[in-house]
Amino acid sequence: MPNKIEAIVFDLDGTLLDTLSNLANCYNRVLADQGLQTHETEAYRHFIGDGARRCLTRCLDASNELDRLSETEVDQLLEKQQKDYRTSWSSDVSIYSGINPLIESIQTNNLPLAVLTNKDQEFAINCVNRFFPRGTFQCVQGFDQSVPHKPNPTGALMVAKALNVKPENMVLIGDTAVDINTAKSANFVSIGALWGFRDRAELVSAGADHIVTTPAEVLEIVFT
Repeated sequence: MPNKIEAIVFDLDGTLLDTLSNLANCYNRVLADQGLQTHETEAYRHFIGDGARRCLTRCLDASNELDRLSETEVDQLLEKQQKDYRTSWSSDVSIYSGINPLIESIQTNNLPLAVLTNKDQEFAINCVNRFFPRGTFQCVQGFDQSVPHKPNPTGALMVAKALNVKPENMVLIGDTAVDINTAKSANFVSIGALWGFRDRAELVSAGADHIVTTPAEVLEIVFT
C-alpha cells in the first residue's frame, strides 16, 4: 500500500452490523400499516444505503406507489418509520463474523477506529454503544442536518479531522458503491466488503482500491 495507514473507518449497516432483516421488518411494518406493498427482505439489499428517506422512496418506487404520494405523505411515512425504529433498532441485529477479531487486531496495532454511516446520528450512536464496548471507536459520524449523506465527503473529512489523520492515510471499509465513492471523494483508501449487502460487480464498478471477502483479509491489506 503506497501510503502508511494511520486510521480505519468502517461503514455500519452491511459492514460492521448485519441489519438487513431488522431494517426490512421495520419498513415493512410501516408500509403494511398504511396499506402499502411490502417487499422481500432481499430487496432491501438495494434499498438500504443512502439514508432512511431514500430507502423509503425506493420501497415506494419499486411498488409503483411513489408517484401517487405527495411529499408531505412521504414525510409522514418517514416519521412513522423513525418512530418504529426507535423501539426496534436492536432487534435481529448481529455483528458480522470476523469483525470482532479484526477490531482487536487493529487495536493491538494502536490504530484509531471510527464509524461513518448514513444512518441518522442518533441511531448510529445507539447501535455502536449497544453492540461494541465503549471506547472501541474514537469517532462515530452519522447523518444529521449539518452532515450530508455519503458519498458527500463532508462526514469523512470531519472524521479525519477528529482523528487528526491526513485523509490519504485513512482507510474506509464499506459494502456499497456509496462507500467507495465517499472514499474516493475524500482521498481515503477504499476497501469493499463482500460480506455485506451488495456484490462484487458494484464494488468493482465503483473503483474500489481493494475488495475483501472476509474481515481477516483487511489485515493483509493494511499491515503489509
